[in-house]
Amino acid sequence: MDRVRCLAALAGAAFLLAMPASAEEAVCAPVAKVPLERHLRQLSLDLLGRPPTWEEYQAAQKKGSVDVEDIRAMMNKDEFYARIRNYHRALLRANLSASVNDNGNSRLSGSGAADSILGFANNSSAGLRGGFGAGCDSTIEQDSCLTATNPDAHAAPLREKVTTCRDTQGVPMPVSFDYDTSFYKCTALATATSNAVTTCADLAANATWKKYTYFCDRRGAANDSFLCLPDPGKSTTAALTVEVTDAQGRIIAFEHPNIPSKPALTDLKRCTLDLELSGNVKGNYAPRRGCIQREGYVMSTKPPFWATGTTPASVKVCAIEAQDRAYNPWTMASCETARFASDRSCGCGDRMRRCEVNAITAQSVRAVHDMRVAAFNEEPLRIVESVVKRDEPYFNILTTRRSFVNGTLSEYYRQNQGVGVFSVTAPASAQAIPTVPYDENGAWAEYTRDAQHSGVLTTPAFLYRFPTQRARVNEFYEAFLCKTFAPPADASLPPPEDSCNRQNNLAVRCGCNYCHATIEPTGAHWGRYAERSSQFLNADQFPRFDPKCRDCALNGDTNCGGECSQYVMQAYDGDGANSLGMLKTYLYRTADEEQNIEAGPQLLVQRMMQTGDLERCTVKRIWNEFLGRPMTAEEQRMYLNSLSQDFAKSGHKLKSLIEHVVTTDAYRRID
Repeated sequence: MDRVRCLAALAGAAFLLAMPASAEEAVCAPVAKVPLERHLRQLSLDLLGRPPTWEEYQAAQKKGSVDVEDIRAMMNKDEFYARIRNYHRALLRANLSASVNDNGNSRLSGSGAADSILGFANNSSAGLRGGFGAGCDSTIEQDSCLTATNPDAHAAPLREKVTTCRDTQGVPMPVSFDYDTSFYKCTALATATSNAVTTCADLAANATWKKYTYFCDRRGAANDSFLCLPDPGKSTTAALTVEVTDAQGRIIAFEHPNIPSKPALTDLKRCTLDLELSGNVKGNYAPRRGCIQREGYVMSTKPPFWATGTTPASVKVCAIEAQDRAYNPWTMASCETARFASDRSCGCGDRMRRCEVNAITAQSVRAVHDMRVAAFNEEPLRIVESVVKRDEPYFNILTTRRSFVNGTLSEYYRQNQGVGVFSVTAPASAQAIPTVPYDENGAWAEYTRDAQHSGVLTTPAFLYRFPTQRARVNEFYEAFLCKTFAPPADASLPPPEDSCNRQNNLAVRCGCNYCHATIEPTGAHWGRYAERSSQFLNADQFPRFDPKCRDCALNGDTNCGGECSQYVMQAYDGDGANSLGMLKTYLYRTADEEQNIEAGPQLLVQRMMQTGDLERCTVKRIWNEFLGRPMTAEEQRMYLNSLSQDFAKSGHKLKSLIEHVVTTDAYRRID
């Protein structure tokens, strides 16, 4: 068919511009439209994400048309709501997997089966046991450590500081050790002694070799005997040439010959079952350097939270990980932070709530971390779906306190899980969050979040995916206002020596201010949400000004016990010097911008509703989604205002907007 033109001549175009908007389409010739079957197929693919069924083709042919009622019927199907979720998944870029600092430190190895013990075997093992990937001793039950056969009994005395299986606060002590091959070269004993002795027990009784008694190590599954000496192939350990002996002539340490020169490694002491104290603080246990000191196991009668019907009722767990403490009993340091994985006294908590596990195929257990990421990603899409399905004003997706949890998120919030991986403030009290069994990941239950929440803009998926206030502003402007930040074409910079170039406040720094004069005050709406996390900085816990943080900053203690990371602790200009101890988000803020911080993203949405930009951008995006291309300049002139007005008159109902878009001549036109 011939393509239809509207007023092809320039003179005609000029005439058209002078006409009222209501007459614009009247001057166009009839539009060549797609046939019925193609129209139905087009609508079905766009609205439902699939081609029509044979029965749907027959019904349309019998009726002779696809009218508004048919379109509305399509928009009441589950397939349409899945289509809406997918559209918003792309719009919100809802995938936080790359935004979470998941180092695996709280992830357990093992399956919980009889022959597979649950425990850390990752970075955490270095701080707990002395070696990366070092697990506990799966052959010695922790509380039977004094009566169990010890593979290194030849090296007695093994305990001098704590002579029981646990200290007086119940913290598990090591039950066996191995020399760390990062420091030592371990050679089969028979090879090292040219078969003079073949076992550690024989070595201890041999006049020639007994001086190495403490450095004879029974290791591996077969408890074979090895002689472990400072590795001669490494400059740090090869330099430890001075042998320090006890009264019986047995070596107890290897030292550097010139300690006053401050070498990188001054000595390596024999391994025992005694732990060191980090910073000489009681309860701050640390493995001895060069030693892998393993605790034993316990039998847990509580199955982990991820257990299925095929998970054993009694699970073997490393004694450290099996603990459930809220804080270190010696130092009172919290176990409800990421530090739990490096504190010997903390553990994974009740039913292993603080830890994760990889997929266990034999037990139909899915990877915990993957399930959490998927649930967080889905949450904002469920919020959107609920608004569209109830035919509420579309922009409720940016303001509603309504949200949803499945089994993964329900247990995550109610049991305070995921410590150290996700920094997420529970969106409501545990009592307000619906109870959904962990394994019911397809069941989503509705609830109401606390007052500070604002639609999808305060979900973990959004806050993690856009980890800074500036990134959150940029996404809001791009997704919902169809605007991007760029300096004007005629932008210019002053000479390099101009003091404006040295401003730390980007809202006023030359060149930067073209964009940041808008970005900074707008970003303040997320000022009560920490960056690079989904933590809400409640004013009761995080006041605008904290005198303790100020005092630490004035004394040069920028860490301040780890309690002031959200506060200004260093001064780079006069404003910074006057703001020590102030919550970072308040730095350089005017009184109006401070109002943005306290009001949150809801105030931003309310302000943008008054400009009309939200409506126009939504029209453009829906047009692009259902026609597969942006509006042309001519189409913007013809449709943008009328569609925006109709959208507003409908109460900002998204279904109404979609209906108007797919019933335009442009949608049905053959080009």
